Parts: sequence; C-alpha cells; structure tokens
Amino acid sequence: MRTASLFAAAGVIAPALCNSKRTPIVSSEQLVKLVKLEDLLAGSQKLQDFADAHGGNRAFGGGGHNATVDWLAEELEKTGYYDVVKQPFVELFSAATVDFSAGGADYKVEYMTYGPSSPGTVTAPLIAANNIGCTAADFPAEVTGKLVVIKRGECPFQTKALNAKAAGAAGAIIYNNIAGALSGTLGAVGDYAPTVGTSLEVGETLLAGIASGVEGSLFVETIQENRTNYNVIAETKGGDKNNVLVLGGHSDSVFAGPGINDDGSGSIGVLTVAKALTQFKVKNAVRFAFWGAEEFGKLGSFYYLKSLNGTLGGSAAEVAKIRAYLNFDMIASPNYVLGIYDGDGSAFNFSGPAGSNTIERDFEEFYENRGLPHVPSLFTLRSDYAAFLENGIPSGGLFTGAEELKTAEEAQLFGGEAGVALDANYHQPGDTVENLAHDAYLLNSQSIANSVGKYAVSFEGIPRANATIRKRSAEMSRLLARFDTGHAHSHGAPCGAGSVVM
Repeated sequence: MRTASLFAAAGVIAPALCNSKRTPIVSSEQLVKLVKLEDLLAGSQKLQDFADAHGGNRAFGGGGHNATVDWLAEELEKTGYYDVVKQPFVELFSAATVDFSAGGADYKVEYMTYGPSSPGTVTAPLIAANNIGCTAADFPAEVTGKLVVIKRGECPFQTKALNAKAAGAAGAIIYNNIAGALSGTLGAVGDYAPTVGTSLEVGETLLAGIASGVEGSLFVETIQENRTNYNVIAETKGGDKNNVLVLGGHSDSVFAGPGINDDGSGSIGVLTVAKALTQFKVKNAVRFAFWGAEEFGKLGSFYYLKSLNGTLGGSAAEVAKIRAYLNFDMIASPNYVLGIYDGDGSAFNFSGPAGSNTIERDFEEFYENRGLPHVPSLFTLRSDYAAFLENGIPSGGLFTGAEELKTAEEAQLFGGEAGVALDANYHQPGDTVENLAHDAYLLNSQSIANSVGKYAVSFEGIPRANATIRKRSAEMSRLLARFDTGHAHSHGAPCGAGSVVM
C-alpha cells in the first residue's frame, strides 16, 4: 500500500491533511449533509459494472469480487486520510449447477454451498423426513436410496444434510418454513447427501405428491476450489487508536447474481461515509471494513477477529481497543422496512453486549427525529456482526430486509406491498442497480454518517468491553442452531412486538 509520503510525491493530498489546523472536528449534522444519492448510485453502478464484466456476479475470489476489492482499496488510499490494508485469506469456494424435477414438472431449487455433486442425474421416489430432520431418528430405513424432503428449522442445514447421508438418502431437498426461496450454506465440506433448498410452496407440493409415489430427478454439479480472498480495512490516520469505532459490510455477492443490494448497498453506503469523513478531524479512530466471503459463512469477518484476538495472531488487547461495531448488510431493499438491530433484546429477548442498547437507541433517534418509523431486527448471527458479538464488542446496525414477506402493518408504516418479499431479488440475478430503493438507500447511508459522527467524538453510553475474549455463549450457540447457518435475516413487527421467524 502507498504511504502518505508517496501520496505527497504524487501531489495527491486530502484536504483534511493539508489544512489540519483549519479542519473542524466532525459533527453528525455536517457529516450527514455530505452524503448524496448521486454518489451512492455512482458507486452501485461501479459494482454492477464489475459483475457484468465477470459472469454476472462478484462472488469471492472471482474476477468481479477482485475488481471490487481493488477499487475499494484504491478509492480509500487516494484520499490520503486512511491507512489501508488488503488482508488476504484463503477459503474453499463452492458453486454448482442444479436441476430438479418431480412428477414431470420442473421446480426451482438453490444449491446449498459446500454440498457434493450428485452421481449424474439421480431419479428416485420422494420420501418425507419424520419431524424436521435434526436427529437420526427422523430418517427411517425407507429413506435409503430415495430423495428425502425436509422442512427447514430448529437445526443447521448441515445437520439435516449429514443425517440424510447417514440414512442412505440419494439426495435431500430442504424446503423453507416461511414463504420465499431458500438458499444457504452447509458451512464446510462434509459427508452430505447432495442437497438443495427450495420454497415452502414447492415443499408442500412435493409432500402432497409423496402419497401417490411421485419420483424426483436431482442433478447437482459442483465447482470447488481454494481461492484467495481479501478484507479491505481502512483506519483513520488520526484519532485515539485505543478507542476505535469499526463499521462495515461485506463486499462479495452470491454466485447467482451481482449483489447490488446484498451487500453492495452496505458497502457503498460505508464507502461514501468514509469519503465524507475526510473533511473532518476525529477524536476516536474510525476503522472502515469491507468483509470478504460473507456469503460463504461470514468467513472474512471471523478471520479478521481471529487475526486480532490471539487465535491467528494479535492479542486480546487489540480487540479491547474496539469500542463498538456497526454492521450494514442490505440497506436499500426494494420493498423495505427500516430495521434496526435489537441491541437491548426488548423485541426478541436476545441482546448484544453492554452498550449495544445505546447503539440501537441512537439509530432509533435518527429516524424518530425525522418523524419516521422503524422496526427491530433480530441478531440472527447470520451477518458479520456475529464475530464481534462473540468477542464481547457492543454492536448494532441497519437492515432493510431480505426474503421475509412484508406484513400489512409494515406496509402501513413504510409503504410498499404487503405479502411480498422485502427483497424479491435476494440472492438472485435480479439484485441489480435497477432494483434499489433510492429513498431508503439515502436515508440509511445518512444514518450511518450520523452514528459515525457521534462515535468518532465520544463513546458516551458505550462501556469498554472486558479485555478477556468472550467465546460464544450457550445462548449464542443455541441461536446459531435455531437459525441455520449462512446469510439471512429476520425482522420483527413494529417496535416492542413480533416473534422470531424460524
């Protein structure tokens, strides 16, 4: 990476560095004013261009993601305001071509990441798992050689796929327990049956056909290879390095599409605020992060925390310098809600570490001061904040919704269409620049700026985390099992109500 002196030699000096004596301390009000929709859309178009030039996606380790990473690093470096690092790590990439039919009809299914190929096209009778597929007892002897249909919920997809294989199933079709398509990850390579996900509607159709002996045909052809991937980390050169605000989103997409909302919106929102911040001085250091391989199980963010907490280097003291983490994963969903992670646990009975309540309340005040509604969003542990929660770091963030259907009450609050997914393009080729909600995009990016302006000056109300690394609690382990693995989210009903979507 280029140093400040190299920037000087090239004549590229950020105004904040040239005129440091005249540069004001950042304020939320002034930082928010610098966040413009045209800048957000220009950034989103860059990501779309990268995807279009590389097979329609920005999946980690591929050309689209590598171009994204290089551009993010270059944009931050040329400000001269940040120390920028591209942190490499190697992970197994997995993608597949899948095809499924039953009773002569073709059905849409999604590959479960890290699942194996099928031995050609497998044609066999369908059979339903007993209960929900989380124990060996849920797979009777009759499963052997058949395609087993399993309902989502209660345990990770991985457990269901392992149990199906152990029972001798020729393949597994996991169907959603709420409306909408189902995609996900098995977490790691293992001894699984060939596994795909599908919608609740398809699952119910398959179950109805089992009684009449309907056969299915499943084809899965996978690509698996180790790929080098990168986190991009940019930290202000100024500010107290013992009191650091970290914020970020993930820079990769799924293999199926360009990921311009998921999570191009969060990435560009964060980048836009990072550029605006160069016009100010900060009291606390601010670290902007763009995580790699989130779609494969939050790999980049977990790798980063391991590099800090002593697992792969660093020490607990490095983690203790992080006072708060803010996560922005999908902030421009076309049928959006304005979701705020439930830091105090009042909506979902699962709170973040002490100080997460303050982060939540500060986000709430931003919308309330503008006369706008908001709803709580559950910490499902299926986005990059999970690594920070595990390490005892106060966390929060924004989320506008994925495959969940908008309720009638939410439609009254936010407009849009009830009974339709918050983002019908989630993990699909249609997640393009044309399908962003511009009003939510601008508002949420300004909300990011508001919180950065606040915490770059003071962490009042956010206590310092215990320097002893807090490994995943029993409660977090229980939630991980209940909410499967991989990237997805749950939102709640308007403030103070709602139930967990399993």
